[in-house]
Amino acid sequence: MNGTLSLSKAAGEDAQIDLSAYNVIAVIPAYNEGRFIGSMVLSTRQYCRTVIVVDDGSTDDTAHLAQLAGAQVICHQENRGKGAALNTALRAALAQHPDAVVTLDADGQHSPAEIERIAAPILKGQADIVIGSRYLNASTETPRHRIWGHWAFNLLTSAASGVTSSDSQSGFRAFSPRALEVISFQSSGFSVESEMQFLVKQHGLRTEEVPVTIKYPDRPKRSVIVHGVMVLNGILRLIGQYRPLLFFSVIGFTILLAGLIWGGVVVDIYRKKLELAVGYAMISVLLTILGSLLLAVGFILHSVRGLILELQDEIRRK
Repeated sequence: MNGTLSLSKAAGEDAQIDLSAYNVIAVIPAYNEGRFIGSMVLSTRQYCRTVIVVDDGSTDDTAHLAQLAGAQVICHQENRGKGAALNTALRAALAQHPDAVVTLDADGQHSPAEIERIAAPILKGQADIVIGSRYLNASTETPRHRIWGHWAFNLLTSAASGVTSSDSQSGFRAFSPRALEVISFQSSGFSVESEMQFLVKQHGLRTEEVPVTIKYPDRPKRSVIVHGVMVLNGILRLIGQYRPLLFFSVIGFTILLAGLIWGGVVVDIYRKKLELAVGYAMISVLLTILGSLLLAVGFILHSVRGLILELQDEIRRK
């Protein structure tokens, strides 16, 4: 089903795949995860032929421990963000001609034992991207405040991208070679998972969800509020990049409407007092002009984006 998400619990549970018969590569972006990275790599190597760790400018011994555990390690000299680390890791994985690529977080939240469940729809040719959802299980260990935040982000991302997901923030995912060939993340931070839904819509990728277990072995590195604001800011930027008509038209129409309402106030004052409220009138004119300009920008960027996508498709076909 192109450009949509199939919520397929049975697909993951009923799948019986011999991973040893396939070239399944695991990629793990890591930043200062020395406490967990060694055990994560060792556990993951039981299920995947190759584990690629991208050390995203860590200041601890993450890279050294990952290498000792048997991972292929790629180092960024400075911290560039999760999106940049995933771009590096997925390009490196694609060069090794995988049958499927699985992404895991480095902090021990994801269980490598569930890699078979995540990879199965890819290896069976049923999907291009598989999302491991913590919310398809009957119960979840997710803290309540995280559930509320995830619900809000799911709603916003689904509405903006046109692709629904029960867990838009899950980093436990699997990709087909076709998906790896067409996706490239513009997000550098933690909104990269949300960006995947925009890319699914853009490239008509087949997507499924399977249930996974998410653990929280350690306290978060940053405040939940700070993390939430970072994700929200990233999602709003994605809407501007991938859905410029929606982004600018909503803002532009709101400002234009405010300008027209303000103009109505000016008319009403003049009708009652026969006086021109110059200050109110100037505000009305400015809001009306600004709203109209934003609407025009939305249409222009929408058209330009369409031309760019057509050009990219032609280049890809050649």
